[in-house]
Amino acid sequence: MNRQKGYSLIELLIVVSVILIIAAIAVPNFFRARLAANEASAVSSCRTVNTAEFTFMAFYQQGYTSTLGQLGPPTSGPATSAAADLIDTGLAAGQRSGYLFSYTASGLVDNRYTSYQFRANPAIPYNTGTRYFFTDPSGVIRQNLGGPAGPSDSSVH
Repeated sequence: MNRQKGYSLIELLIVVSVILIIAAIAVPNFFRARLAANEASAVSSCRTVNTAEFTFMAFYQQGYTSTLGQLGPPTSGPATSAAADLIDTGLAAGQRSGYLFSYTASGLVDNRYTSYQFRANPAIPYNTGTRYFFTDPSGVIRQNLGGPAGPSDSSVH
């Protein structure tokens, strides 16, 4: 009697079910890791903007910038106060890693801005991020789970 080599239908079904169980466990963890990475990138962007603003203020002696783009790279030539080359193009454009960034300069005194507010909001809430972030010249990064963060929200640890 000839015995055929190969796997039985039962063996194949068992292997497929094991793979499905592993996938069911791994996929949610992957999405949580992606959210955490996006949020970490947003916090890092807040720190980068704070550092860039203080560098701009110290180097150019003109107060804070009027726009986020002013901190970005020039289209050509060396850095100037109009394009300081202190942050990358993506951040200067206002979007990175599933977050949208907004920048508002305030406190105009003698043609110099004395303050700013920088916000990082998830592009698609609960899909690209769950927390909203805020920072200003205090350097404290604040967070909110329910909507855009502000100066009275809790700080990021």
